[in-house]
Amino acid sequence: MIDPALLLQAYASGYFPMADSKSGEIAWYSPDPRAVIPLESFRIPRSLRQVIRKKIYQINLDTVFEDVVRSCAKREETWISEEIVDTYCELNRMGYAHSVETWKDNVLAGGLYGVALGAAFFGESMFSASRDASKVALVALVERLLARNFILLDTQFLTPHLARFGTREIPKDAYLKRLKQAVKIHCSFRD
Repeated sequence: MIDPALLLQAYASGYFPMADSKSGEIAWYSPDPRAVIPLESFRIPRSLRQVIRKKIYQINLDTVFEDVVRSCAKREETWISEEIVDTYCELNRMGYAHSVETWKDNVLAGGLYGVALGAAFFGESMFSASRDASKVALVALVERLLARNFILLDTQFLTPHLARFGTREIPKDAYLKRLKQAVKIHCSFRD
């Protein structure tokens, strides 16, 4: 397991771990540019607004954290090793790592997990076992972050999926400036 204190220090410095999909060896990353979702200009596609309005999914927080992480890891190639699972489960027990879960008919349909530190949330991964389930979780995450005065949502890398929501890349130095400010602010992800 990665030492939780080291991991939190790494996040506060702009680094995050990923395991090699074959060897499981942990490497540390701090990409330049860095992808973030500007919370104030988060975009929800119209079709997704309709899904949310229909209330197809129920949202829960941290009820099956490990299941969410393991579901995110169910891919042909994954950076989520057993060491990563163990480490983030420990961060969850410590109150730093959180899952946003979408449920349909009492079955986990999708979700995401990440780390909250100060007024920053570091999105780690998401999965969807049902149409739009991870997107609904992302909307719920952003609503929660805004309601609790978070100022930074780090997605690490820009993907076409995340670009639909207004995710953009910023230079590493600009990211580190935002990060330094965000980790100094006290915010609570959970009550």
